[in-house]
Amino acid sequence: MKNYFILFFLLFQTCFYAQEIENDTINRSATINYTVDENKVFFNPQTPQLNQIAGAPKAFYTYYWEFGDGNYSFEKEPKHVYKNKGNYKVQLSVTNNYDDGKPPTTRPKEVTVNEEKFAISENENHYLLAAHNGFRLQINRDPKPDEEIQLVLSYGNSKEYITNGKIYLFFNEKKYKAKNFDLVAVRLYHNESEVFSKTVADNNKYISKDEFIKSTGITTFIDKNLIGNDTLKQNFPQTLKDAEAYYQDVKIYDVDNLDANETRNMFFSFKTTPEMLKDTSAVISIRSIYVPERSGDSHKVITKEMEIVTSHDPNKMAVYDTRLNYRLVRFKRLKYKVQFQNNGEGPARLIKLNVDIPEMLDKSTLKVLDMYPKCPICPDTEVRYSCLDTIISKDKISFQFKNIYLPGTAQKGVHDKDSTKGFVKYSLKFGKDFHKKKSKSKTEIIFDKNEPIITNTSTSRFSPGISIGVKSGYNSYLNVKNSKSYFVGATISPYKSYKKYLQAELMISTHKFADFKNASEIIGPIDTQAGIIDSAIRFDDITSKITELNIDVVPVSFRYNLNGIFGLGVGPQLSFDISNKSNNTINSSYFTYYKNTVGDPIDTLNETRTFENKSSFKDIKYGIFGDITIGAARIGPSIGIRYIYNFNEPHSQLHFYAIWKI
Repeated sequence: MKNYFILFFLLFQTCFYAQEIENDTINRSATINYTVDENKVFFNPQTPQLNQIAGAPKAFYTYYWEFGDGNYSFEKEPKHVYKNKGNYKVQLSVTNNYDDGKPPTTRPKEVTVNEEKFAISENENHYLLAAHNGFRLQINRDPKPDEEIQLVLSYGNSKEYITNGKIYLFFNEKKYKAKNFDLVAVRLYHNESEVFSKTVADNNKYISKDEFIKSTGITTFIDKNLIGNDTLKQNFPQTLKDAEAYYQDVKIYDVDNLDANETRNMFFSFKTTPEMLKDTSAVISIRSIYVPERSGDSHKVITKEMEIVTSHDPNKMAVYDTRLNYRLVRFKRLKYKVQFQNNGEGPARLIKLNVDIPEMLDKSTLKVLDMYPKCPICPDTEVRYSCLDTIISKDKISFQFKNIYLPGTAQKGVHDKDSTKGFVKYSLKFGKDFHKKKSKSKTEIIFDKNEPIITNTSTSRFSPGISIGVKSGYNSYLNVKNSKSYFVGATISPYKSYKKYLQAELMISTHKFADFKNASEIIGPIDTQAGIIDSAIRFDDITSKITELNIDVVPVSFRYNLNGIFGLGVGPQLSFDISNKSNNTINSSYFTYYKNTVGDPIDTLNETRTFENKSSFKDIKYGIFGDITIGAARIGPSIGIRYIYNFNEPHSQLHFYAIWKI
């Protein structure tokens, strides 16, 4: 017994140790290291080993720093000069690219600065006023379900005098039933004050696509003029109204005493919700409105688009709507976005995006909506200037950026990571004949003569929709004489399913039939007063005329369309009578015999009786069926025949019907 105990203890210890090792490999952490030279601080992160995704480009980390004084950096090893002495809470967020693990967690670290000797002009310059017109939104990574992302909202004053403005930040689009973000932290460094307002009337109200816009559902509800557009606009009330209609949540801040040419940053931490997983590869957005002067109508708008991802990869493909309305989509456009990043040590001059095109889309309807690097569409002849060429083949479209200069992230002197990124946004119409099935697409990205990089698969699905059908027909009970049964009913199923789908049915039927029975009974012997023992036989002929009003229910059936004409189905059926009326006639004949007599009966007597029975829920049938339909199998009219086997009598039933689905 002692030996068993020792063995159990060793096994438990081994399992416990193994579990600890597994947890250590999952919960990775990064550490903030730094050195202080007077008021100049040099940061150096210590990161765990990457878990390379097999077959993907080389894994790498990207970095995002907040220095605790209102400044930030996306450099790996930044240097920062603090303006004032004090203690600063520095935060680091590390993102693993082409890595199949979770991003490393990092604890903030407090940095103490005791000197004020060097000018802060040595700090990294983000060129907010010159390159971004004084307004910018940045994120440290694309949203991944159940992860945290950091948003940097930068604004500045390009005027020659002090201004007092207002900032709006809208998030959580109403087209999604579940919220995409929870705002978990806001870090402000310039006395921005939150304004509590009823700007969004009902933050929890979900607006369906049909309610929100009479369209197919492929419209993203975002004005293309607002995406990345930070120039001054007018008609601020209309801009605000549009944002209120599109987003569930808003944060509003007053910004005061912004000096001429001064720039500031606001920091927001969003926790992405697990419900985002079902919308992977969809494009979501956050919108900000900046009113430089609160008393004026002029304002700037930026809509930051992001793709919901399952792993962090700078080269990816997204579709703007993962759910489509099949009824109305035929004359609308499906919109895609392919994003890429040059991670090389030098600039890329030729970039090819070879995109798979689903067969349901018409390649001849291609429309390029936007791109970066910005360049014109290539003409038919060869040119030496930068342009975007579109080459259409059987099942692909190749977007080719020619004669461009896209810097690499590892290139010397490149600090702005956004300058190494590019994208193509395009749309296509559906073809003349397409079915209700998934559309999948991915892209092969080639930088100059390097090996191709294959993106994620971007998938669009059609929402089930609802199809109501009306049906009527005739029931034939094979073992029942003089039977007449007619029915009408309705069906509910997904709209125009391509192959397999589920269907429920409810029918009301009448059933009239006659039932004939014979019975006999010996009555006697009888001891009479004369001492003669009589015997009698009674013969009964029973005729029943029955009228039933039935409810037939198919709770769910599995159906499969072989093509557009033939369809098959199997499932259970329950039938019960809500009204059962029986008119019965009994014709009785009595035949009397006397003891010791031979031949015909001595005496006969005939008697007729009639009576009526009424009942309900008396005749309940349980059965299974298989059927076939011929006609417009997916939508429209068709006819069908169904064989039903009932577990109680009558067992065999044929169900002939005509159905029209709308």
